[in-house]
Amino acid sequence: MIDELREEEIVNKVGGRFKLSTLIQKRLVALNGGHRPLIQTESTDKLRIVIQEIMQDKIYLDASNNLRVTGASTEAGGPPELDLANL
Repeated sequence: MIDELREEEIVNKVGGRFKLSTLIQKRLVALNGGHRPLIQTESTDKLRIVIQEIMQDKIYLDASNNLRVTGASTEAGGPPELDLANL
């Protein structure tokens, strides 16, 4: 098991175990769908990538439990929006 998942820090950062599970699942779907990691890593383990993205505050759940990328712009020319609400 990944050590970070045993710590309460990641659970508290996201707002609870249910939200953590939801965030991990939604981001894994995005990565498996072809989205690129938001962090620099040599790892190919997608779960470890997602955990590091959470720990580095790169992704979060909004009030409607939608996956959001920190600093993502909705203006033309910005990074694509990760809206997984219709999955």
